[in-house]
Amino acid sequence: MSIKSKAPAAAAAGLILASGLTAAAALPASASTTACGTACVQISNKLYGSGFVESAFQGIAAAGQPTILHPASTSDPTGDFINPLGGPMKVSALYAAGMVSAAANAHYGSEFAVQVEYAPDGQGTGLCAALATTAYQNEGLSLQPCSTPGTTVFIIDKNDSPTTWPGYFPIVAASTTDFTHPYTMTIDGNPADKPFPQITVQRMHDNPTDVPDNQLWKAPQGPAS
Repeated sequence: MSIKSKAPAAAAAGLILASGLTAAAALPASASTTACGTACVQISNKLYGSGFVESAFQGIAAAGQPTILHPASTSDPTGDFINPLGGPMKVSALYAAGMVSAAANAHYGSEFAVQVEYAPDGQGTGLCAALATTAYQNEGLSLQPCSTPGTTVFIIDKNDSPTTWPGYFPIVAASTTDFTHPYTMTIDGNPADKPFPQITVQRMHDNPTDVPDNQLWKAPQGPAS
């Protein structure tokens, strides 16, 4: 995957779009732990509901640590993630900042994308939920340096599941090399029965009319307890 040289972080921040288009609706801020407050977002899967959210396995902030579905909690900081860019950005803006490839921009330039940084109790770690390499079938998500372009960016892909938008949507790895059935965040294994199932990327099924629930996501408000 060819990606332009990464622009300085300040330049990328300057490209953040303040438009309230559906970007804000797609990934609204919500509280996980009280310490993280409204800066946090919690990403949950349609099949298993908002009671389980993307989390850092064992709460360890280290490159390579898997990201999993784990019970949501206001006291457990393993599910605390923030968007280090400040909000969703157009893929075209991230391309200009050197964070996604020309191919991703050609297919998704008008859509929005995010990074999500592990931030237990609201403290950024510099590690984002990401892929270690260019996306491939069944690759597991793990924490990786947010400064890495391409593999740390995920696209809010409303166009591949318009009937579920804006409630739920596929989240596509920006490093996907398959644009017909792009590599999208997927969960296999009920987190209530199989402890700590790792989130992976798999080719999207039945898009754009019937994407399965285990490939549809949202960012709900934090749990009440």
